[in-house]
Amino acid sequence: MKQTVFLFAVCALLISSCKKETFTTDCTGATKSFATDVSPIAQTTCATSSGCHASGSNKGPGALINYVQISGSKSSIKSQVASGAMPPGNSLTSAQKNAIICWIDAGALNN
Repeated sequence: MKQTVFLFAVCALLISSCKKETFTTDCTGATKSFATDVSPIAQTTCATSSGCHASGSNKGPGALINYVQISGSKSSIKSQVASGAMPPGNSLTSAQKNAIICWIDAGALNN
């Protein structure tokens, strides 16, 4: 019986350690702007430079080039950025993740 409980505990620990951690957001400070904070990140890590979500893309939510496309996919973007699933290789800094998530949490304004 003790061996079964121990084996179960070890398996549970291994399974939980394989899950990606959710990013903890800190939205204190200045309100994030689409034009100043979010768009440059999207252009360099999602669209133009990476090519993954460039014009004509059919990956995930498709192209992520402009405000309409990005705000229309905000819940997917938020969950993917927070989990570290996107961009591939989890290449966003904490400040970039904060900018995207805080902008979405503040209403994803076209500012």
